[in-house]
Amino acid sequence: MTRVISSLSQISLNYDAVFCDLWGCLHNGKVPYPAAIKALQDYRRAGGRVVLMTNAPRPNQYIIAQLDRMGVPRDAWDLVVSSGDAAQDAMFAGAVGRKVWHIGTEKDDGFFSDIPSEWNDAPEVIRVPLEQADGIVATGPFDELNEAPEDYRMRFKQALDRGLKLLCANPDVVVDMGETRIYCAGALAEFYEEMGGKSLYFGKPHPPIYERARQLLNLPANARYLAIGDGINTDVRGAQQEGIDCLFVTGGLAAENFGNDVENPDAEMLQEWLTIHMMNPEYSIGRLR
Repeated sequence: MTRVISSLSQISLNYDAVFCDLWGCLHNGKVPYPAAIKALQDYRRAGGRVVLMTNAPRPNQYIIAQLDRMGVPRDAWDLVVSSGDAAQDAMFAGAVGRKVWHIGTEKDDGFFSDIPSEWNDAPEVIRVPLEQADGIVATGPFDELNEAPEDYRMRFKQALDRGLKLLCANPDVVVDMGETRIYCAGALAEFYEEMGGKSLYFGKPHPPIYERARQLLNLPANARYLAIGDGINTDVRGAQQEGIDCLFVTGGLAAENFGNDVENPDAEMLQEWLTIHMMNPEYSIGRLR
């Protein structure tokens, strides 16, 4: 049974590092949460390491720039690791070929143009129309405010007929941008699989993003990690699969399931919901604080 806590400080001394999600935990896509920032600052001052781990489909320098614009202070974190980092490695390694059809917006152009130094000598990856593509790279819908996966059925049918694989740069299905819920690349990848296609994933809950975080932290083999997040199928599932403890933030994507007080989830409703989803995070909290 999950233990509902009121602050990170109640358990933080048990862990050497935390893998903290962004959307729904540290910010809402528009503004940061002051209490969450303070919790991470306090944890770092006590000697802990903070990795901001996000399924955003962009290389980490773009995530850092976004955090700076929002006003998230740099003393709240040590490292930023994105799904975009891990997915980039796979793309430049040729996971879906060298000619790709890109589903996404201009804000994700850096996924293709900012080539990591270790891939400078790799063959070029170029974006082409679907009819010319060897594979698909999805960073999100073309119009994230208005499109749904069903809008891609005809184009995905063409891709299936040609046996194309889809590289998903963001396994999130939905996120909340302020008060607006939008579809992510994960929703497209799942829909493609439902139609019979093959999708490749590199962010949470899949191993590559955790491997990258551990490598960059370079902590001893017996280091203790805590995952913090509001995604039951990304943050919680990923922690469970990695064998690390998890602090589930109930006031994010699933907040409506736990009562009227977003800061204080109803314990019985929470446990029933977790049982239905067959997940058992060690801890839960209304909002990260």
